[in-house]
Amino acid sequence: MEDWSIDALREGKVLAVNKPLDWTSFDVVNKIKFAIRKTHKMKKFKVGHAGTLDPKATGLLIVCIGRATKTIPELMGSSKRYTATIKLGATTPSYDTETEEDKQFPIEHITREAIEAILPQFTGDIMQVPPVFSALKKDGKRLYEMARKGQEVEISARPVTIHSIEVVRFEKDELVIDVHCGKGTYIRSLANDIGAALQSGGYLTGLIRTAIGERTLEGAFEVEPICASIRAAGPPLPEE
Repeated sequence: MEDWSIDALREGKVLAVNKPLDWTSFDVVNKIKFAIRKTHKMKKFKVGHAGTLDPKATGLLIVCIGRATKTIPELMGSSKRYTATIKLGATTPSYDTETEEDKQFPIEHITREAIEAILPQFTGDIMQVPPVFSALKKDGKRLYEMARKGQEVEISARPVTIHSIEVVRFEKDELVIDVHCGKGTYIRSLANDIGAALQSGGYLTGLIRTAIGERTLEGAFEVEPICASIRAAGPPLPEE
C-alpha cells in the first residue's frame, strides 16, 4: 500500500501520472503541490515533473516529490514512447488542434506503402525544427507568445533521435503511429514533416505518451486520487 504520509513525501516519490486532456504539465504539479501544502500547512514543498506534455496531449507524466526532485535531470534524459494521431491533407500554424486549419491539400495519392516509404527519413539521428507555437525561448521571449502576436520567428533545426516509427493504422485522412524517441523530440513537428514528405499536409489531432524509460502508462495514477490520498494521510481535522 502506498505511503502518503508527510515523512514519505519528504523522503521522495516518483509518480507515474496520467495527465488529463487540456491540463498543462504544471497544472498537474501545482494541483499535487497545493494538496500537500494545504494538508500539512506548509508554505513550500518541492514538486516537479520530468518532461512536459502539451495541453492537447494525454498520458504519462512523471511527477517527482520531495527529495526525488533531484532525479528529474536524469529522468528527463530517458527515451519516450507515444501514440500519435495525425490528420493528413491539412496544416495548422501550431501543428495541432490549438489553432484552426490554414491550408488544405489533396490526399488521394497517399497510400500505406507511400507512408512506409518516407518514414525511414525520420528515424535515427535527425535535425528537426521545433514548432513556432512552443515554450522554447528566443531572445528571452517564449516562441508561442511571439507567434500569437503574429511576429515572424526564425527557428533553427535541432538534433533529435527517433529510434523507431511504426504505422498502427491508416484510413483515408487519418494516420496513427507509434513513436519511440529521445529527449527533445517534438511529435507535432514530426506530424507536420510527415505530411510535407507525403506532398500533402499533416497535423497532430491526438497524442498519448505511453512510456518514459521503463515506466509505462499502465498503472499510472490519476491526479484526483493522488490528491485525495495525500489529504487522507494528513493530520485529522479539528473537532467542531
